Amino acid sequence: MPEGGDVMKIAVASSDGMSIAEHFGGSCCFIVFHVEDRAITGEEIRDNTFAGHGEGEYTGENDAHGLNGPNDHDGIAAALGDCNAVLARGMGGKAATALIAAGVTPFVLKEPLSPERAVELFVSGKLEAAGAFHRCDD
Repeated sequence: MPEGGDVMKIAVASSDGMSIAEHFGGSCCFIVFHVEDRAITGEEIRDNTFAGHGEGEYTGENDAHGLNGPNDHDGIAAALGDCNAVLARGMGGKAATALIAAGVTPFVLKEPLSPERAVELFVSGKLEAAGAFHRCDD
């Protein structure tokens, strides 16, 4: 975690702008929290227009992006590239790899929490991670 005085941006994948999404790529938006001295100082909402999941392109039988379909993880990683970390309830390995390549720390939560509480625990180093990124198939 950054030392006191450092400014961070922590993105939280959300399906409704109020809770943490079960699936990183399927989120409709990201709540980006601005954190300074380990305290939330502001937030912004970024619509997920950079991933096919967020736009409803990959659903059901059309969910081929991990097999032979396009890989839009680089676009979503670039769009969140100014963030220090991204929190979600589920994230596939390809999405995590793209985020890491963009310099963003991917984090899959072990349990459901409010976005604010997850960010507070994350910046204090107390947020529990799930065992693996593969809580979903992408």
